[in-house]
Amino acid sequence: MHNDQIRVLTASLKRLLRRGATKQVTNIIKKTHMADLASAFKELSPDNREKLFKLIKDPEEIGLFFSTLDETLFIEFVKTVEIDKLVEIFDHMPSDDAACLLNLLEDEISDQILSKMKKEESDNVEQLMSYDDDTAGSLMVKDFIALEEDLKAKEVITALQSKYLDVEMPFYIYVVDAYGKLVGVISLRQLVVVHPEKPLKEFMAKDLISVTPYTDREEVARIVSRYDYLAVPVVDEDNRIVGIVTVDDVIDILHESATEDILKMAGVGEEYIETQTVFRGIRIRLPWLFASFLGGVAAFFVIGRFEVSIAKMSILAAFIPVIAGMGGNIGTQSSIIVVRGLATGRVHLQDFSRVILKEFSVGLILGLIYGIFIGLIAKFVFSAEVFSIPLALSVGCAITTSMSIAGLMGSTVPLVLHRLNIDPAVATGPFVTTSIDIVSAFCYFSIATFFLGL
Repeated sequence: MHNDQIRVLTASLKRLLRRGATKQVTNIIKKTHMADLASAFKELSPDNREKLFKLIKDPEEIGLFFSTLDETLFIEFVKTVEIDKLVEIFDHMPSDDAACLLNLLEDEISDQILSKMKKEESDNVEQLMSYDDDTAGSLMVKDFIALEEDLKAKEVITALQSKYLDVEMPFYIYVVDAYGKLVGVISLRQLVVVHPEKPLKEFMAKDLISVTPYTDREEVARIVSRYDYLAVPVVDEDNRIVGIVTVDDVIDILHESATEDILKMAGVGEEYIETQTVFRGIRIRLPWLFASFLGGVAAFFVIGRFEVSIAKMSILAAFIPVIAGMGGNIGTQSSIIVVRGLATGRVHLQDFSRVILKEFSVGLILGLIYGIFIGLIAKFVFSAEVFSIPLALSVGCAITTSMSIAGLMGSTVPLVLHRLNIDPAVATGPFVTTSIDIVSAFCYFSIATFFLGL
């Protein structure tokens, strides 16, 4: 649903719940996707939330509803739900979603739920919860289709119709040998177009890519994105399949990763603003703002070195904002491009020279273009003054130098930090912007002193 439709849904639910029109609300629930219902749910009052929740009867639907709720709202609301009701819900949830949600709860509550869940379900969930949050093991689904390579196509179809009706991702059939080791994969399309008597080993794809439970989840996301898979098999040290990571989880990973990188580069941590307290927001931002503060102090001392030049020609100070601003912008653009490229796997350390040369060239060419523009403006505004040409040259060369160096630094810094195993998304933004301000000021006044003979 679009935002306008969500607003209409929210208004309708508020009005109907206020009137006690449970039949109409139930009809809306049946016709609305749980993700949209979760968006409207957070806009309701606590009393209306409880009324709406009681009208959702299907445990599977409630599980989907819980998995799409904001984390903070889920943690707050789940405290009002009876333990037995929660047990029923988590028993009907995919194991990866259940593990993710249970990890959000207090240990006492999650332990109570696990102790009352069905043995098989709780074992699966506990296994997933044992892996670190940033690994494939924490995301994998335990329900998958794995059949022996000697089975014929018609036998596989029969097995699908009788044994695998509730599998979350039935599009792939994984093929194992007599020892249970993963040897291939086939799609449903391949299965229905081959001769019914043909065994799996004769038409399965053998060049499949798998991951281990300890593979970083962002690496899993890159594999799915690169090869357009709907799922990736997860295997143990003996190459036995233990689960799969599905594309819906990968989309969540990519979204979270992009959001975290943007927030880190802004120096505000990894959390959304609505989940931060005022004091936590201050604590997170203070170190990065202090880095900018130190950079500003350093720029003050740099500019102070040219106090005599500024005193002789105060008009030089008027061009400081545009020179620093253009350099800062091109530096930020270059750093964002490189940081995002590193995060998505499109930029590698072996591309070091190529990436730096490209961004330096972009900064140089753009610097020349805008240097000519600002130089012409300076020449036109001060055309009656004898220093108009030297001033135009000073400002134009300063813009070109600033933007060139900014492109160079914006691409070099994240690559160097990545090489040192420091998260470039965290340190690049404050370091690049502060450094460019200092370099821009120094280059500008050095060039102006030379051209104007100050």
